[in-house]
Amino acid sequence: MSASRKDILSMAAWFGVALVLAGAIRYTLQNELTTANKALLISGGVLLLVALVGNFRGIAGFFGSRGGKLGTNTAVLVLATLVILGLVNFLGYRHSKRWDWTPEKLYTLSDETKKVLGSLKQDVHVIRFDKASGLDPLAEKVAEYHKVSSHLSYQFVDPQERPDIARQYGVRRMGEVVVASGVRTEHLKETDEQSLTSAILKVTQERQKSVCFVTGHGERALSSSDGQGFSDVQKALERENYTVKPVNLVEAKQVPVECDVVVVAGPKTGYFPEETESLEKYLEAGGKVLTLEDPGTDPKLDPLFSAWNIAVGNDLELDVSGAGQLFGLGAAVPVVTHYGSNPITESVESRMTFFPLARTVDAADKKNVQYPVTGLLFTSDRSFAKNNWDTKQKELKFEEGKDKTGPLTLGVAEERKAVSKTARLVVIGNSAFASNAFFTLQSNGDLFENAVNWLAQDENLISIRPKSPTNRRVELTLGQERLFYWFSLVIVPGAVLLAGVVLWWKRR
Repeated sequence: MSASRKDILSMAAWFGVALVLAGAIRYTLQNELTTANKALLISGGVLLLVALVGNFRGIAGFFGSRGGKLGTNTAVLVLATLVILGLVNFLGYRHSKRWDWTPEKLYTLSDETKKVLGSLKQDVHVIRFDKASGLDPLAEKVAEYHKVSSHLSYQFVDPQERPDIARQYGVRRMGEVVVASGVRTEHLKETDEQSLTSAILKVTQERQKSVCFVTGHGERALSSSDGQGFSDVQKALERENYTVKPVNLVEAKQVPVECDVVVVAGPKTGYFPEETESLEKYLEAGGKVLTLEDPGTDPKLDPLFSAWNIAVGNDLELDVSGAGQLFGLGAAVPVVTHYGSNPITESVESRMTFFPLARTVDAADKKNVQYPVTGLLFTSDRSFAKNNWDTKQKELKFEEGKDKTGPLTLGVAEERKAVSKTARLVVIGNSAFASNAFFTLQSNGDLFENAVNWLAQDENLISIRPKSPTNRRVELTLGQERLFYWFSLVIVPGAVLLAGVVLWWKRR
C-alpha cells in the first residue's frame, strides 16, 4: 500500500522536528556549533519548510476553522509566555543577583576574603591547566572574586596546545591550578575559598611573617593532632601565610629577631627568670606576645604581667547560666557572648566562644590611665570565680565573701609605644579554647587567629573565616528505622489506597 502525499509531508514534518531537537540538544550539551550540529539543524529546517509549503492549503484551512482559531490563540499565548520568560532570563543574566540561604553562608565570600581582595594593589592571575570542558566551577568562583577586586583575573589553558605556558609555570599534570602575581607563583592543591585566598596572600605579601611558639615547659604541641594539640592552629596560621616555628628560650638565650609574634600556649611548669626577662625585653623593644594561662598552673610570668598592669587570678571560672549545656558542656566551660572594644573581637561580637577550664585575667589597677588595659572576653552575670581552686575538690560551690561573682574578664589586650615600634600584649586565661578539640567550635578559631592578626599588625585579616557545611545527617535507632518503614511504606500508602477504594465503592 503506497503512502499518500499528505502522509509523506506529515512524516517529513515530524522527522524535521526530531532533527531540529537533536541538533539543539547536542549544541546545549557541547556548547559548540559543530558540523554535525549544523547538519542536523539545517536538514531539520529544510524538511519542516518542505512540509509547510507542500501542505499550505491544508494548514490555511485549519487556521480558518473554529478549532484552528482556538489553537492559534493558544499558540500565541504560549509564544508570548516564552518571549516574556526569555526577556526575564536575559535581564537576569545581564543583571544577576544571588541569595545565599545556607546558615553557614557557604556560597558567600567571607569577610576575610573581601578584606584581602579589597587591599590588593597588584594584579593576580588564576590559571587552570586542563583540557576544555563544559562547566568550570573555578571560573565562577574567580568571577565572584573579580566583583570585589578588578585586580583578579582567570585564564583557562590547555597545556597540550600551549606547552610553553605550562613550562613557564612549572605545570606537570592536567587539572593543575596556579595563582600568580609578578614573578611569584603558588600551586593549589584544593580550589576552595580558604586555599584560593591563602594563595593570593602568599603571592602578594611583601614578607612572610613568623609566629614563634615557646616550648620547653609543657606547652601545647604544634605537632600533636590529638584533641589537646595545636596542629589545627598551625594549619590555620599557615593558610594565612604565616611561618610557624617553635622556639626554646633557654637555648636561644633571647627571643629570635625573626619572630613577629611570640605565643606562650598553656605552659604547665614555670619559666626560668632568664626566660621571663627575655620576653620582657622583647616587649620593651616593640615585640608582640600572646600568652594563654591555664588555671592551676604558675608559669612564673607575674613580673611581666605586673609591668603591664595585668593581674592573672589564681582561680577557676564557673558558668552556672546553663548556656554550655546546649552544647553538652558543663559549668567549667564558660560561654562568652560579650566582648570588649578591640579589632580582635569586632568580627565575633555576635557569636559565642568557649573556654574549658579558664581563669580570670583583668587589669591590676583599672584606674591606671598611664597603662590602660582593654578587656576582651566577659562571662555572664551568672558566673563566679572559685578562688584558691584546688584540683582535689569534688564539688565546687559558690562561697559568699570568698568567691568573685560575674561578669568576669577572661582576656585582655594592651599596646604601648616602645622606641619606634608599638608593643602589643594579649593575655587569655585559657589555652584549651584553641586546641584541636575546640578550635572549630563556634568562633574559637576566629578569636585565636584574630589575636595573632592584631599582634602581627595584619588587621586586614581580622574577620570570620570561611565555614564548612554543618553535618545534618539524621542518625536513627533500629526501632526508629522500623517505625519509619511501617509509617512511610505501609501505613500511609495503605490509608490512601483504602480511601480510594471507599470512594470508588460509594460512587459506583
